[in-house]
Amino acid sequence: MSELVFTHSPSIELLQWLAQGSLKQNLLRAIRLWVWLQLLYGDEKNKVELHEFWTYADWRDAFFSSTHPKEDVVPPLHDKNCPCAKTTADWIFTGDMGVEESEWKELLNLYCVTQSKNQVESEVSELLILDCDGKGKQKIKKTVDEILQRRLFAVTRRTLQQDLYILKKMDWIKYHNKKYQLAEELPKLYFLEKSKYKDLQQKELTFSNFNLETTIEIFSEPIGGYRRFYLEVDYIIPDNREDVEDTQAILKEVWNSTPIPPVKFTYKSAKLGTSIKLIVYPVCIYYARRAIYLSAFGQTPSNQGEWYNYRLDRIQGIQKLDWSDSTIPEVLLKSYPNKLPTPEYIREQLSDAWGYDFYEQRRLLILRFERNFYNAYIQGTFRHEKFQQISYEEAKKTLKYESSKYNLSMNKFIQKFSENDSYRHDAYYKVYYRDKDVNIMHRLRSWRPNGEVLLPWDLRQKLAQEAIQEVQNYQD
Repeated sequence: MSELVFTHSPSIELLQWLAQGSLKQNLLRAIRLWVWLQLLYGDEKNKVELHEFWTYADWRDAFFSSTHPKEDVVPPLHDKNCPCAKTTADWIFTGDMGVEESEWKELLNLYCVTQSKNQVESEVSELLILDCDGKGKQKIKKTVDEILQRRLFAVTRRTLQQDLYILKKMDWIKYHNKKYQLAEELPKLYFLEKSKYKDLQQKELTFSNFNLETTIEIFSEPIGGYRRFYLEVDYIIPDNREDVEDTQAILKEVWNSTPIPPVKFTYKSAKLGTSIKLIVYPVCIYYARRAIYLSAFGQTPSNQGEWYNYRLDRIQGIQKLDWSDSTIPEVLLKSYPNKLPTPEYIREQLSDAWGYDFYEQRRLLILRFERNFYNAYIQGTFRHEKFQQISYEEAKKTLKYESSKYNLSMNKFIQKFSENDSYRHDAYYKVYYRDKDVNIMHRLRSWRPNGEVLLPWDLRQKLAQEAIQEVQNYQD
């Protein structure tokens, strides 16, 4: 029998981790899993006595009273001394491991408000938690107080067996030959070691714009009773926010594992217009203009290359795999365990060229900005560390050098560019960018008509065709 001891109180951080996704959707299960850990690894007062190898039936008989139903039904209130009679509040607010009720509820509300998509709405209305019946099916919204009065273990046998499955999946217990066994070592709860990791986490959380980082640091707390800083970003993720939160929670669990395992999921590709099942090695996530993406190495939707940025809201059914899984593709097996990529590799590629699709071809981009537009909107701004201003003469020289690769139409443009004195007064920039990067294309379009692409020639032709089509769209 294991001598390991679980001594953690039901903090919001711990419950969020046990929820394996949205805490608002899985609050009761997270609390029940916390109680499970008390029953399996708690002190002598809380621990249920079990043999080294045990079944669900063994645990049920040791935990519940003798009159507790053995069928797969929601137990009625049959015995006030049976643990299934205790409310959720009884479990978390009483006993040695309990917490102070008002403080816990305040922290829960604060956490859910912070996680809410509509923060203003959450602040002015009562916090509602998704609840399901004892069979784990019908979900309805209830207040926190209503949730706390729910009998925590008044659920079916199937629900409790699902709890055991989750604990096994999270490495809290083992399962072999249809019997359970306690773990030889408890999982590491890194997120609870605040004092050790707080400074490190603050240093690791960085922004591309350091002025923004400073602003957030200065105005992170309310001033004079009011919040004085608001950050509004383009965010196109639809209403399936809970799915995104679930994916993020699983990725966090994956990155806390040693070794980091590959994952499999179904990806709804907008480019291909279909869903594809993929196995990849997840490296990091990032926000770019409108959405959150997972950068991953392995299989790709088009079967071209080994890298892809997956939009998080289009990932479905993500689950981690073991490295011994027979379905893991050869590209991952060749890199395991010593050649798997790290976030540092991605940062290096992002520094090398403008654009987040770091795996796309690196190409030279030459831009012309009309002088007044440049003075008002480009001068003094930061785009990329290699976004460099050049002279008119250097731009002309580069155009002539590149013209040998293209057709006569480019030569005609170079002649026009060389003979028109008005071009000399404009501003010119060069930068290496990632070909086909969607965000780069959006930026170039937003600069029209005051920002002109001179090179690459095929990109210039593409944008010219778009401009012609745009003019036609606005003609009466």
